[in-house]
Amino acid sequence: MGNIIVGIDFSKNSINSLKHAVAIALKTSDTLHLVWVKTAGVTKGLAKENKHDFAQMANDKLQYFMEECKKEAPKVKVQIAILEGRPFIELSKYAAGLKKSLIVIGTHGVSGFEENFIGSNAYKTAAASSVPILVLREGVKINRDLTQIVVPIDVSFDTLQKVKASIEFAKSFSAKILLAGFYEENNLQQKHITDIQLNHAKAMCAKANIRYDMENVPFKGHPADATIKYGKAKDANLLVIMREGSDIGELSDLWMGNTTQQLLTKAPMPILIIPNVNHSSITK
Repeated sequence: MGNIIVGIDFSKNSINSLKHAVAIALKTSDTLHLVWVKTAGVTKGLAKENKHDFAQMANDKLQYFMEECKKEAPKVKVQIAILEGRPFIELSKYAAGLKKSLIVIGTHGVSGFEENFIGSNAYKTAAASSVPILVLREGVKINRDLTQIVVPIDVSFDTLQKVKASIEFAKSFSAKILLAGFYEENNLQQKHITDIQLNHAKAMCAKANIRYDMENVPFKGHPADATIKYGKAKDANLLVIMREGSDIGELSDLWMGNTTQQLLTKAPMPILIIPNVNHSSITK
């Protein structure tokens, strides 16, 4: 058993993220943690007594969501937490303090609380965290049960770390893993290395007795666009990628530059971001 930490900002998208988290907890029996992070800006200008009322309102909402979760998943343990500080730092530290954690957040939302996990916050959380993060973009409406998991395989040495995490999800949901070897079109050296990595990934899935398909995916242009196009064609409902660097500006190989940001912005399916165990993070 592990822990699923859900970043709540009380927007529609964060509630959608919570529903996905409940679906995962039903399969894994993990403990759900509903977490709201209060920042200085959210209570700026309020009188002291109003700040207390504001925090109480947040607590009441979290209590309500906790009860709703228990109705849908009565055997799942649910906890709430109110933290204070910068959302991406506090969520990451909270998750790092628990065993076998997964953070679930949305990438955009508009609410009366004004402090949302929008775009850059989701990206910063992914860059800061030492645990996997499941990110759902605003407006994504997809079956909460996972059936098709796309795992992009590239030329990097660390790319196989994604396969291990994907296998855990596949086991919980009886899903199929789609191993996609991405390489730049006409780059034979990349294709050769990707083929080797694909064979390693294939062996990992076979050893775990997981259903899988495997294929090469040559592409032109931006790797994020190629990945999204492939995911759509396969009707995937989870995309697994890896944070290659130790900070926001250090995403190497295929995922260098703004690829992760592009995927968070454009991908029509949930994204599971795996931290690279060979790099550090602010929570370590």
